[in-house]
Amino acid sequence: MDGQTFIDALGWGFTLWLIGYILGILLFFVLPAALIGWAILPVGIVITLYVLLTRITGSDLRHYALLAVSWTAIAIACDYVFIVLLFRPEEAYYKADVYVYYVLMVFLPLAVGWLKWRAAPRP
Repeated sequence: MDGQTFIDALGWGFTLWLIGYILGILLFFVLPAALIGWAILPVGIVITLYVLLTRITGSDLRHYALLAVSWTAIAIACDYVFIVLLFRPEEAYYKADVYVYYVLMVFLPLAVGWLKWRAAPRP
């Protein structure tokens, strides 16, 4: 794994998760817990697409597949440690909004990677 791949996979993966985590903590004071994930989801999609379209370069599908796997793994691990274990939510944490988020962490990098791959000039 070269330096840029490391930054794209782990750096952006953790940064995107951290943005959602901070938004969740802020929204905890103004929204019912059951709505926080749904409120963050559209913002997270826009930010993730922005990162994928402007900050992640290249058109190698393997790179985007690595992003999909690493970003999803980071989200699952950090959610478990910093939400489930740390806050011990009274209601179950893993509901539809969380599963949609995990699916999007796989789908968005793959979709953007495929679009960039198709748009890349061929020799």
